[in-house]
Amino acid sequence: MQLHERTSTRRRTLRAAAGTLAAVAVLTGPPAFAAAESGRPAGPRDAVQRQLDRLVSEDGFPGVLASVRGTGGRVRDYTAGVNDLRSHGPAPRDGRVRIGSNTKTFTAVVVLQLVGEGRIDLDATVEHYLPGVVRGNGNDGGAITVRQLLQQTSGLPDYDDVLFTQPQDLVDKSHSYYQPRRLVDAALTNAPHFAPGAKWEYSNTNYVLAGLIVEQVTERPIGEEITDRVIRPLGLRDTYWPGVGEQRLRGTHPHGYVAVAPGAQWVDVTDMDPSLGWAAGQLVSTPDELRTFFEALVGGRLLKPAQQAAMMTTVPAPGFEPTGEYEYGLGIARHELPCGGDAWGHGGDIQGFETRNLVTEDGRGAVVAVTGLPTGEKMLADVNESVDTALCATP
Repeated sequence: MQLHERTSTRRRTLRAAAGTLAAVAVLTGPPAFAAAESGRPAGPRDAVQRQLDRLVSEDGFPGVLASVRGTGGRVRDYTAGVNDLRSHGPAPRDGRVRIGSNTKTFTAVVVLQLVGEGRIDLDATVEHYLPGVVRGNGNDGGAITVRQLLQQTSGLPDYDDVLFTQPQDLVDKSHSYYQPRRLVDAALTNAPHFAPGAKWEYSNTNYVLAGLIVEQVTERPIGEEITDRVIRPLGLRDTYWPGVGEQRLRGTHPHGYVAVAPGAQWVDVTDMDPSLGWAAGQLVSTPDELRTFFEALVGGRLLKPAQQAAMMTTVPAPGFEPTGEYEYGLGIARHELPCGGDAWGHGGDIQGFETRNLVTEDGRGAVVAVTGLPTGEKMLADVNESVDTALCATP
């Protein structure tokens, strides 16, 4: 964004406007916490619970929801903080949250399934599928491949940088509806950041174009393709693609908040239009179902072997997160855990919610969702650390 130095190239939907503001004062009640295993109360608070409690008591997040699978398949759901800042009721166990850029992984799965069906070629150009769409100011769809879109190596500018230029936009534009082509056209008012394939840089524009390619090839809406190809086959009953103009979260959910300036109070943005994310960030899910999705994906249940290998072929992704080393595949990232071994996931930010998630190839998985956008890099780093803790400390 223009208003501050960009300390991270990982700008999922809407983090750009507020990502490096100083920590703000927040209105929260006494931290409320609980843990459940298979729907039953767990024992004394463990290292994961203590870490989540600190996200409320020290970082000031209104609420936290988490789902963790340890070795041996045991699943625990955790909460900390409150459901909302008016009633101060406890955060709901496994409630629905907006999952932001985790949507990109769903979109990538659909693209790669179509590759496996011979309907999309990863090395064909954007121009081949979307003639005339990516042109102007040096941007050239004829020089960018589908693979480069999914791997974030296209060089295309991010539409967030055009549409959201100040923190107050997080609130003022929360009810704005954006058609996908409007998002792309906004991005193309800027010149490309580098030649296609020359380096890695996160851009939401890449995944809006990937969604448009899916629609061009299938002649069906991207949300329908994600639902039919991923959500329903996995039995994800609480995961859904919001309809056009749908601003309210369905079912049980915590409230989501943003703070737009140092010292500002949290503003409730639970009701908002997620169209600004579209194929890059529109989905709603729960911590448990998001973990289930990534476990199925990493476990090879959604893609054929050739496409699985393509997805998990990574390139260095400097700045993907402010802490730790990450490499980026096709809509999924690899992270080296502090306790050893690799884990895979993505994460997402959108008004009101941030999620971070990782799963391992040996069956462990963790999703942490906070109900406010971080206002500083320490808050973000602490959320990331909570996921590492969940994977490294859970038996």
